[in-house]
Amino acid sequence: MLKTVIPQGYAPSLNLYDTQKAIGLLKRVFEDTLAGALNLRRVSAPLFVQAATGLNDDLNGVERPVSFDVPFAQKDAQVVHSLAKWKRMALYRYHFSVGEGLYTDMNAIRRDEELDNLHSVYVDQWDWEKVIAPRDRNEDYLRRTVEAIAEAIRETQMTLQSAFPVLCRLPKVADKVSFVTALELEEKWPELTPKERENAWVKDHPLTFLMGIGGSLRSGKPHDGRAPDYDDWTLNGDILVWNSVLENAFELSSMGIRVDPQAMDRQLTVSGHEERRELEFHKLLLEGKLPLTIGGGIGQSRLCMYLLGRAHIGEVQAGIWDQATMDACSSAGVILL
Repeated sequence: MLKTVIPQGYAPSLNLYDTQKAIGLLKRVFEDTLAGALNLRRVSAPLFVQAATGLNDDLNGVERPVSFDVPFAQKDAQVVHSLAKWKRMALYRYHFSVGEGLYTDMNAIRRDEELDNLHSVYVDQWDWEKVIAPRDRNEDYLRRTVEAIAEAIRETQMTLQSAFPVLCRLPKVADKVSFVTALELEEKWPELTPKERENAWVKDHPLTFLMGIGGSLRSGKPHDGRAPDYDDWTLNGDILVWNSVLENAFELSSMGIRVDPQAMDRQLTVSGHEERRELEFHKLLLEGKLPLTIGGGIGQSRLCMYLLGRAHIGEVQAGIWDQATMDACSSAGVILL
C-alpha cells in the first residue's frame, strides 16, 4: 500500500538551488540559537557504538540495528538508532557541571522504518543533553525548556523568511505552546487512535507539547512506545506542530527529563527488561554515578520540511525510496534528492 501522498496542487516555495541554500542557513541559525538558549556546547558523536555497552537506543523495542563486526578490535558494533544514552555517558566522562550541556549532529540508520512522507531509513537530528540538579526533575523545568526550544524555532523562521521572503506565505510558528498529557487526550477521545488524537488536538493547538509518553494509560496501552532506560515516562513528551501542507500533526522533537535510578528500576521492571541491569550504562545509572539530565532529539530534516513548507522528507535529505514512492513524487513534480 502506498504511504506517500502528495497533496493536490502542491508546489515547493523554493527551487532546488535555493532550497539547498535555505537548508544550510536554517541549520546554522537553529543550532547556534539552540546552543545559546540551553547553554550547550557542540561535541563530536559516534556513527556506531559497541553492542555490548547497551548504549544504543532500541526505540520502540522492535527495530533491528544495523550490526557489523570490527575484526581488528575483536568487537561487534551497531549503527546508532539515536544517542539518547551515549550523550549522558559523554556528560559523565567529560565532567560537565550542572547547567551545562552538549549537542551534536546525530546521523542514524533505522532499517525497519516504514517509508512515507515523514519517514526515511536515514535519520538526522540535533541530539542534545544537559546536566540538571535534583530540584530540576519536575514538570515546570521541563515546560521552561520546551518554551526555550520553541523560541529558537521562531527565531529561525524569522531569519529564513527575511532571507527568502517567499516563505512568508507559510504559517507562522505559534506564539504559545499548548501543554497536554497523553492521558488527557485519551480521556477526551477514547474512541480515537493515538495518532488521531494528536491530529484532533494539534489542529486547534498548532504548537503542542504532548506529555507522558511510554507508560500505560487507563486503557492499559501507552500512547506510544518509549525505551525504558532513558526518558522518565512521567516527565517526557513530544513537540508537535500542525503541518499545513500535509494537514496533520507533525513531530519535531522527542525529549524529556531522563530516568534517575528509581525511575530506571521501575521502568525496567514494568517493561520486562531486567537483563539490561547488567550492562555498563545501566549499572552506572542504577548505582547513581551518572549525572541527572534532560535531553532530546530535534529532527533536522523534519524542521527543514516544516519551515520550508515541504511535502516529503526526500525533498530535504538524500535517501533510498521504493518505486511506488518515486513514481508518486515524479507524477507530482516533486524532486527527491
